[in-house]
Parts: sequence; C-alpha cells; structure tokens
Amino acid sequence: MAAVATETPFHVLAVDDSVLDRKLIERLLKTSSFQVTTVDSGSKALEFLGLLPDDEDSPVSVHADQLEVAVNLIITDYCMPGMTGYDLLKKIKESSSLRDIPVVIMSSENIPSRINRCLEEGADEFFLKPVRLSDMSKLKPHILKSKCKEHYHQEQHEQGDSKSNEGSNPTNNSSRDSSNSRKRKAADQETLPQAIRSRHS
Repeated sequence: MAAVATETPFHVLAVDDSVLDRKLIERLLKTSSFQVTTVDSGSKALEFLGLLPDDEDSPVSVHADQLEVAVNLIITDYCMPGMTGYDLLKKIKESSSLRDIPVVIMSSENIPSRINRCLEEGADEFFLKPVRLSDMSKLKPHILKSKCKEHYHQEQHEQGDSKSNEGSNPTNNSSRDSSNSRKRKAADQETLPQAIRSRHS
C-alpha cells in the first residue's frame, strides 16, 4: 500500500479561458488522481512550459523533463482569444523538447473538419464539452504511450553512442597493425647481418 501512496501522480496542464470550465476540468482531473496546473491562455501555457511566445527568437527553451514540475499531458480548449488551442498545439508540436507531450483538445462545437485538423496536427484526443469524468480514463494511455516513446528514444540514443564507440575501434586495430609491422621489420634487420656473416664464413 505504501508504494501506491508514494507514486508520483501524472501532471496535467489544463488551458481554458473560461473560469467555470477551468474549475470543472481541474475537479475532474483531481478526482482521477492527476496533479493539475491551470492557466487561462495559450501564451501562459507556453510560458509555463518554458517557450516564450513574445520573443520568437529567444533561444530559451527548456526540456520537458527539466521543468520544475514535469508536464505529462496538456489539455486545452480550442476556442480562446488570442492564441487558440490549435495554435498552442502547433507550437508544442514544433518544439523539439515538448513535442512528445500528449495534447488533448476540448471544444463545445462538434465540427468534424476542426476535429480532423487538430488530430492531423498531432492532437492525441478531441473531447466535446462538457467534459465528463469518463473522459479522464482516456488520458492515462496517452501519457503511458508517450513515456514508452521517450524510453525508446533514450535507448536509440544510447545504442547510437555505443555504435559510434565501436566505430572508433578500427583505428586501434590499424595502430596495432603498424606496430606489428615495425616489430617484423626490426626482426628482419636482425636476421640480415647473421645471413651476411654466415655467407662470409
């Protein structure tokens, strides 16, 4: 039982400009044992994630796992003033450090073209409002899938490193070969005077 208690809950960043919707999604997420941070706009979400929208040229971009609190999933409203949920989704998927975080879009309008556009851009799920408690069960599989992806990338990276180390071995072999040939030459030179001496005698 103690192990379950110490297990860190998955952290969800919820983005919605409506106070009521924000409170609702926060309650649903907490009921489903998620840790929640809520913000009221796409730009604040990017700020929280370490991507600064005001300064496009800014090199400041933190890695998802370097955030003070790692974010495991982002759930955002589609219709928001300024930056829409779709814009936020695009920014996240364009970022090399954040693109593996699953993104779920919520909307009160059931517009198939909008839903398809979000899914094509990389959204993992599209919820119709009002979001229900049963929807929360769909979030964890996306988080686990992204964790597997992260683990896979890490393994690939480590394998790449070990391959490059293997690749450096031939140079060691060639230096070994050259030292062997030097020894052979020295040995030949030693036998040469003997052969000359034996001929003279």
